[in-house]
Amino acid sequence: MSASTAASRVEPRTRPPFRADHVGSLLRPKPLVEARARWRRGEITREALRAVEDACIIEAIRKQEEIGLRAVTDGEYRRAYWHYDFVSGLDGVELYEPEQKVQFKGATLPHAIRVTGRITWNKPVMIDDFRFVAKHAKEAVAKQTIPSPSVVHFRGGRQAIDKRIYPELELFFADLGRAYHDAVAAFAEAGCRYLQLDEVNIAYLCDPEQIAALKARGEHVEGLLGIYADMINQAITGRSEEMVISIHLCRGNFRSTWIASGGYEPVAEVLFNQINADAYFLEYDTERAGGFEPLRFVPRGKKIVVLGLVTTKTGTLESKDELKRRIEQATKYLPLEQLALSPQCGFASTEEGNLLTEDEQWRKLALCVEVAREVWGGV
Repeated sequence: MSASTAASRVEPRTRPPFRADHVGSLLRPKPLVEARARWRRGEITREALRAVEDACIIEAIRKQEEIGLRAVTDGEYRRAYWHYDFVSGLDGVELYEPEQKVQFKGATLPHAIRVTGRITWNKPVMIDDFRFVAKHAKEAVAKQTIPSPSVVHFRGGRQAIDKRIYPELELFFADLGRAYHDAVAAFAEAGCRYLQLDEVNIAYLCDPEQIAALKARGEHVEGLLGIYADMINQAITGRSEEMVISIHLCRGNFRSTWIASGGYEPVAEVLFNQINADAYFLEYDTERAGGFEPLRFVPRGKKIVVLGLVTTKTGTLESKDELKRRIEQATKYLPLEQLALSPQCGFASTEEGNLLTEDEQWRKLALCVEVAREVWGGV
């Protein structure tokens, strides 16, 4: 693909997602890792830990802007998990350590969530975290990431939802959608213009093994995709006119391991046409994610697909030529002006992080910016 040819026919992005973007989480720097360990041992106060978090986040924002990224996050530095920290802040949801733990391909997730009361949004979970990023971003847009509502159901299912509180799941899904609507509205009121819902579970529905596991534990999988889509749409109605909503899909990302496989074909029509999001961050760094053919379902001229071609699971730097070749392959199914580039997932979906160095992480983000400039003529 000729950079000059591509650049001459693609308009620059004026709102997110940008031609070079990223999912959100970053490897935790050593001072933060040490401070969190000391806090857990009771050696420093929560306030002292937050001061270290603040300093590390300010530095991360500076590095993101220095590389040339036009959207910045806090790296999820204040979290232990990409999902549990947020959803356990909802009334009625709690974090615990189960006997049967979530199994990745080569690692085990130690915690889980369960529903013990009516689900509502009453606490301003992560609102101040967003405000901190917005305050310290200079030119870039402050991006906020939160898990999709489906996380509260998919991880534990019927068994993790108290039947005395929710004898029928219809009320559970309704309460969960309403709580997320209120959360999105709270971020909008705080000035958030770029909110991402991390929706890994719809990607899991592309994997026959995951479907079989859901059925084995007694879940009703028929219609589940539609239920998840409806909850997301209910959440999205809480946004402001200025807010861009992106959906991120991947197949598991914990210490460089994964859970699911399968292309997007089984969910593509619902994902792109029935969910009222503006953009999609799609994992595409390995053959486990399938081909680009499902992009044919994306409405023309309306939505952006951010191709996750750069892996966060290893430190090996991709070649520019290979990234450009794959972008060109994707244009067979979706016009170049509706495409962008990013890593396939965050670099640290949990605080342990993936198996690469911080220098390798920053080089990968810089590579996304360089390729975007050469393919689209700008970031």
